[in-house]
Amino acid sequence: MNAGIPLSYFLILAAVMFFTGIYGFLTRRNLITILMSVELILNSVNINFLALNRYLFPHKLEGFFFSLFIITVAAAEAAVAIALIINIYRRFTTINVEDVNIMKY
Repeated sequence: MNAGIPLSYFLILAAVMFFTGIYGFLTRRNLITILMSVELILNSVNINFLALNRYLFPHKLEGFFFSLFIITVAAAEAAVAIALIINIYRRFTTINVEDVNIMKY
């Protein structure tokens, strides 16, 4: 085992981040804060992958590769989401989810 920070600290941090992201996703009405909540959820999963990889398989890199893949997908998702939010703002002049009720071309 590693003599550094215990695994439980990483898991508690990831759980707090995950449930904060879930709370933000379910309760917020602003599209930007919903996007930030999704990013928080993805980062909590990255912490779990890295911590479990370090403590269970210290000489292998599977957790690091999964985290790199998640970061890549999150960057692409953020770019597409911001482009959609900009187009929604141009059409409706708001980014509140409840005010955007029609999706026409």
